[in-house]
Amino acid sequence: MNAMPIHQQEVICALATPSGVGAIAVIRVSGLGSISMVKSIFKGKNLEEAETHTVHFGTIQAAGEIIDEVLVTVFKTPRSFTKEDSIEISCHGSDYIIRQILKLLISKGARIAKPGEFTQRAFLNGQFDLVQAEAVADLIAADSQASHKTALNQLRGGFSKKLASLRTELIHFASLIELELDFGEEDVEFAQRDDLRRLIEALLSTIAPLIESFDFGNALKEGVPVAIIGSPNVGKSTLLNALLNEEKAIVTSIAGTTRDVIEDTIVLDGLKFRFIDTAGIRETTDLVESIGIERSKNAMEKADIVIFLFDSLETLEENQQLGALLPDGKQVLYVLNKIDIGEIAAESLGALQENVISISAKSQTGLSQLTNKLVSMVYGQSASDTVVTNLRHYEHLVKTHDALNDVLNGLETGVTGDFLAQDIRLSLFHLGEITGTIVTDDLLENIFSRFCIGK
Repeated sequence: MNAMPIHQQEVICALATPSGVGAIAVIRVSGLGSISMVKSIFKGKNLEEAETHTVHFGTIQAAGEIIDEVLVTVFKTPRSFTKEDSIEISCHGSDYIIRQILKLLISKGARIAKPGEFTQRAFLNGQFDLVQAEAVADLIAADSQASHKTALNQLRGGFSKKLASLRTELIHFASLIELELDFGEEDVEFAQRDDLRRLIEALLSTIAPLIESFDFGNALKEGVPVAIIGSPNVGKSTLLNALLNEEKAIVTSIAGTTRDVIEDTIVLDGLKFRFIDTAGIRETTDLVESIGIERSKNAMEKADIVIFLFDSLETLEENQQLGALLPDGKQVLYVLNKIDIGEIAAESLGALQENVISISAKSQTGLSQLTNKLVSMVYGQSASDTVVTNLRHYEHLVKTHDALNDVLNGLETGVTGDFLAQDIRLSLFHLGEITGTIVTDDLLENIFSRFCIGK
């Protein structure tokens, strides 16, 4: 995104740390006059004379009465998060103190910031593009090493740089074709069609892996759903409890104990997994158990990975029959449980023998092999070094891909330059919507309204 002129706006303020009693709270203030405003309630260093990026001890006072001893950090334009003059007030984390300081600021002319307004101002002032702005929210929400790494890569511009290079090359050809249209009556061709074809094919080969990475990226962000499926009493609940290291599911020797879907999360090797324990699948006349079994089948359909747990050749055969109903491409892992009682002869497993993981959920034997396999299955889903995690980005990449395909088809059929120009413009529009080069107020409102206040 091109750098925009810094536009100092009205002063906004908000609590930047979580609400509730704590040792310290941070109140952010930003906008034209924010430094002089805080100076008027601060007893200590003259903040207007202070250097940027300096911290000063003093007190916040109202009508000569001390409200709190604070540390005030000064950020002067353009060297701040918003690129505006900004102040951060670090006070004690009392709800009363926070309210009093915010009331003082409002009485001096500030207003409470809207959700995400600090980040929105940073975007509008050219601090970063829209992909990076959205990555701020993802970074705050990251709850695993993998999701943190992905968000940090996007915040640092990894995804944006890739899109920017695509857009720059496309703009060059778009300008040549637009030039052709200006000389339409003279039948000239400035944009070499073979060069344009090679560029479009290169763009498509770059965008396709980004689109394909979305399922993987969404799993990193939300947690990989793993359904544990099998016949009654094969040890599904015992396996869930062993993975979570807690008694999450009820375990008994009575078949059909689990009658609903039980779900919990765990982080393995930096990846978050959502394990789903399901009701044992069998023929039954019990109404409640039947509902649980139907939910098990739904969980199996929606899961990224299905663990088929079996403890005998009979339960293996039942799982294989069930597995035949799965959509193509579903990742399946067959796990033999209860090896503490006795293993099935390898030759009896047929073609599966090389891919079956043997465990004892009860004694936790083989669990590390199982978890290592799950992690490797997830990391094997994406060949792209840049991962798409945002649904909005995914939708515009798909539309860009479709528009570029239309350009390619137009080149094959020999359509006129005005039709080519229209499809190229559409491609550029969707790429621009991702990074914020092309942006609307409604889009900004929709994106930043999901941020927390104070960010």
